Amino acid sequence: MPPARQTTLPRPTGAPLSGADLVDRVLYRDGLMLVIDKPAGIAVHAGPGGGPNLEAMFDALRFGWSKPPALAHRLDRDTSGCLVLGRHPKALRKLGALFAAGKVEKTYWAIVQGAPPGDDGTVDQALRKVTRRDGGWRMVVDPDGQTAVTHYRVRGRSGDLAWLELRPRTGRTHQIRVHCAVLGCPIVGDPLYGPPTAPGGRLPPLHLHARAVAIPLKEGKPPITAEAPPPAHMLEALDACGYTPRPA
Repeated sequence: MPPARQTTLPRPTGAPLSGADLVDRVLYRDGLMLVIDKPAGIAVHAGPGGGPNLEAMFDALRFGWSKPPALAHRLDRDTSGCLVLGRHPKALRKLGALFAAGKVEKTYWAIVQGAPPGDDGTVDQALRKVTRRDGGWRMVVDPDGQTAVTHYRVRGRSGDLAWLELRPRTGRTHQIRVHCAVLGCPIVGDPLYGPPTAPGGRLPPLHLHARAVAIPLKEGKPPITAEAPPPAHMLEALDACGYTPRPA
């Protein structure tokens, strides 16, 4: 089946979401997998505290199958864009192996505060999870941590903002967010790795978007590709940095 056409209108971050909305956000569908355009502001699965999550709505994505699809990987709650689902256990095993081996090409867009030292480059900084006494946690750079590599390219600039295209070669938690901070240009709206917010100030939504995926699902054939349109909350900054939407 060819890629499903994106038909949804821009959705405000955190707005209520239904199973029917998810159907409209399908970017690609075949007998093995789905790629959906995950909205920002909702978790992909239920956390310890419960709350709204995408998995609870996957029954709407069965498309005639007896069971709903399941997550092949994860995106942070506040990250939008391409999310891959497997439609049955065999497909999930295949997809999981491809993600684990780093064979899935992932492309992210971010709006950052400041700019990296060059127009393109690579961040190779290992990461480790640190848990705080209050139960919270964050990722830190640690030479003894897990290998983490991200390639980046500047696609546009506007004042003190830059539009980055990022291609992670590993899949560590918060990898892109930490690596942008390491470059001296944290992602706009990042409450963990960005600069402190002034008292009474309001943090904008996280400006990080999983723009595209390329999945080599069948040996000897071209990879399956999907591309998610940027979310509404990033459009103003993207436009300022020179983004021009492709004609429909």
